[in-house]
Parts: sequence; structure tokens; C-alpha cells
Amino acid sequence: MRIREENCNMVLLAVVTSISVAIAGGATLLGVGDSKPVRFAEQAPSPDKRIINVGDQPPVRVIGAPFVPNTNPRER
Repeated sequence: MRIREENCNMVLLAVVTSISVAIAGGATLLGVGDSKPVRFAEQAPSPDKRIINVGDQPPVRVIGAPFVPNTNPRER
């Protein structure tokens, strides 16, 4: 039984996917990594921490010529 050249990449994708699913399923059944639940909710800032806004930063002095992208390489 030979795999046709056109289907070679799809067979490889299916094999890698099934192995990955088997490893993930085995890790789930064994309970690997269940030490602490993950929290995605944003926590309220503590009163001790200072809130930094990006617009409040002082301007930076740039030394040298400003960068101008070369949009037309034929004209220099």
C-alpha cells in the first residue's frame, strides 16, 4: 500500500494531529498540571500600586536623522 504523493501532506497532518490529541487526552486523564486553576479575570489594582498612563510619559529626544522608509527603491 503506497500513499499517493498528493495525499502525503494530509496523511502527515492526520498522524501528527492524532498523536497530539492522544498525548493531550492522556495528560487530561492523568491530571497533569492541575495544581492551580487559571484565572483570566482582571484583578483590581491594589491601592499601593501607581497607575501609569502611556500618554503621561515625557517626550524622548531623538538624536540623528529621522527614519524615512524607502517606499520607491528606484529613486534614491
